[in-house]
Amino acid sequence: MKALKIVGIAVVVYVGIVVAFESLIGYFQPAAGAILVITTFDGDGTAHDRVVSRLESDGQLYVAANHWPRAWYRRALEHPEVQATLDGEKGSYQAVPVTGAEHDRVDGENSLPVFFRILTGFPPRYLVRLDPR
Repeated sequence: MKALKIVGIAVVVYVGIVVAFESLIGYFQPAAGAILVITTFDGDGTAHDRVVSRLESDGQLYVAANHWPRAWYRRALEHPEVQATLDGEKGSYQAVPVTGAEHDRVDGENSLPVFFRILTGFPPRYLVRLDPR
């Protein structure tokens, strides 16, 4: 019984760490280097900006949903005409979900550190290719 209690406490502490990390990620977003701001739109045309990490593979531009909160990803799937601000320049893109061999290749080229995966609670990673419009 005591071992079960210890495991239960450890699980609650771990979930608390994941929730705290995911909650603070918006505050401590990366500010330089390999980032871009993706603008997605909801059903009534309201724009939503989100800072995401940019990935590149074979001359193509990708972004990844690496966290449990992923409203931007769902909006991009529902309304794939998105905008991205990259190096200070805004452009229009078509968001294309990436699956299969392309997903495996891009994910393998841009793998996440184990420590990051632990801190985020091992969410599934979804990729979107941004094709210029």
